[in-house]
Amino acid sequence: MTLILGLESSCDETAAAIIKDGTHVLSNVVASQYDLHERYQGVVPEIASRAHLENIMPVIEESLGQAGIHLNDLDAIAVGNRPGLIGSLIVGVAAAKALSWSLQKPLIGIDHVQAHLYAASLCDKDANASPIDMSPDKPALGLVVSGGHTTLYLMNSPHELKPIGRTIDDAVGEAYDKAAVILKLGYPGGPKLDKLAKTGNPTAHDLPRSMLKPGSLDFSFSGLKTALLYAVRGKPIGRGKSATFKRDATDLSEQQIADLAASFQAAAIDAVIRKLKRAVNQLRKNNINPQALIIGGGVSANSHLRERAADFAKRYSLSLHLPDLTYTQDNAAMIAGLAHTYFIQNQFDNLSLPAIATTKCI
Repeated sequence: MTLILGLESSCDETAAAIIKDGTHVLSNVVASQYDLHERYQGVVPEIASRAHLENIMPVIEESLGQAGIHLNDLDAIAVGNRPGLIGSLIVGVAAAKALSWSLQKPLIGIDHVQAHLYAASLCDKDANASPIDMSPDKPALGLVVSGGHTTLYLMNSPHELKPIGRTIDDAVGEAYDKAAVILKLGYPGGPKLDKLAKTGNPTAHDLPRSMLKPGSLDFSFSGLKTALLYAVRGKPIGRGKSATFKRDATDLSEQQIADLAASFQAAAIDAVIRKLKRAVNQLRKNNINPQALIIGGGVSANSHLRERAADFAKRYSLSLHLPDLTYTQDNAAMIAGLAHTYFIQNQFDNLSLPAIATTKCI
């Protein structure tokens, strides 16, 4: 039996988790900062890093308590050391290094973008689960959809990820958050927009689905965001900082706002599914046959994406792997889970492990 403590502090979630044998979640503790950032409609890096300092030790202690183990029972310490807000990452990395040194346990640095794709392998401690079967003969198509990333991968293992498509501007989660601001839905915007969209008409507004140039697997959501802005406020009068608009969301009825939310969601998710279709068709033409579709990241919690992904996977004879809703947001369980795959290969880091703002996977 292998027990790994995972730490995650890449943005505004301070998290600690204990994972047994790479898949079984014994504890998963997350300290959210929504209340600190709500007034700003987004994450303020300085506020986030200070909150991590206050929360890191309490979440570690709570995760140990929930798992019913002591520090000395651990086999390794894992930490998300990339990508993210550098001030936030430093807090988690420093805590992981201190634990690794004091306990004389191996240290494992994890790319949390990769970890989002491993999250689909996690389960409760009493459930049956195993890592998703991947190999050159059984590659998977991986899709990370979050506030900071929209990236498509060809995967031969949890470690072997080849980016084949990425956003050239906004990530889809960022576009959702900006759309929620335009519609004045509050923070965090993505879940609120998803809920409201269920009451609206997705065909009420013909919003664009950017496919970029023929054959491109890259994503673009800035045009969709701008189209929604104009649909809500009208075309701008004037240019630059002096520009004004005819109206804003407060001038619209509840049903009009719901229709706009539904139309935005339909366009955003349709663009994602179209790129998945294009990717599978291109890979198969090159004699690469994905056997599975793995989706991770905060937007993998989106109800419409889950519905469309299930239909897509069925049509293309792919097994679909989605994380439990608990593990869609940034969390430490996915960090510790992925770390187990490095642990069994004796791939460890030393105490010079850096905090890195960017990912190796893009």
